[in-house]
Amino acid sequence: MSGPDTLRRYAGRLRTRVGACYPGSHAMFRGHDLHRDLRHLDWVDLYVFGITGRRLAAGQIELLHAIWVNTSYPDARLWNNRVAALAGSTRSSANLGIVAGLALSEAQVYGGGAGLRAIDFLQRAVIEQERGGDLETMVLAEARQRHIYGYGRPINSTDERNPVVLAIAARLGLDQGPHLRAAYATERILLPHWPQLRMNYAALHAALIADMGLTAREYQLLRIPTFLAGMPPCQVDAAQRPAGTTFPTPCNGVAYSGVPDRTWPPRRTPT
Repeated sequence: MSGPDTLRRYAGRLRTRVGACYPGSHAMFRGHDLHRDLRHLDWVDLYVFGITGRRLAAGQIELLHAIWVNTSYPDARLWNNRVAALAGSTRSSANLGIVAGLALSEAQVYGGGAGLRAIDFLQRAVIEQERGGDLETMVLAEARQRHIYGYGRPINSTDERNPVVLAIAARLGLDQGPHLRAAYATERILLPHWPQLRMNYAALHAALIADMGLTAREYQLLRIPTFLAGMPPCQVDAAQRPAGTTFPTPCNGVAYSGVPDRTWPPRRTPT
């Protein structure tokens, strides 16, 4: 049902199961008093609970911390960090700069979009295997039709984050899930045909989070802060330099291949 009847049903009052604030009294968070029942929670634990409505195990929360810590690169040359740095260089609001950087983190090729496509593929791969299908047939068909996100990386195909996070996952006993196994199996299928398509961080953390039982939509919300800790250092650093001096580009620094220099005739003054 859609149209005015649907809107009328929801008019006048917000009906929600996630929580409410009662100023001067208390705040409810998914059926719990935030200040009484949840005040001692780890922030990531609370964040996941807000998204999913369920509590993850302590080891899973620790692994999420590791996933975020090990991708917090304070390098202003990275596409999203660059926005935060430019905000500092132009003396923009710190909040606006960080939010803009987070928005760009949803990039389709190597940001949140890539991770979302990676978890979608891995979840479909596990379902295909559970149905008795052949994973190699699926992987090669998809790779030839379109890119499988989570495999391959610009500049260097070795992802330095993978062994660090995998070691933590192994210590926590979280390295044997079906999605992670499918991620490795996909890599083994791809490499003989495309040696550069090694598993990157997007596929790794998508697999680890899928093995925690999260949906693709929950994963998309959960991974929002993935790059966050690397942004403030870039903004602070840029703000400490003279305004406008972060990545200035002279005209002769632009690789221009358009219309060549032209000589314009002098403008004639009317008689």
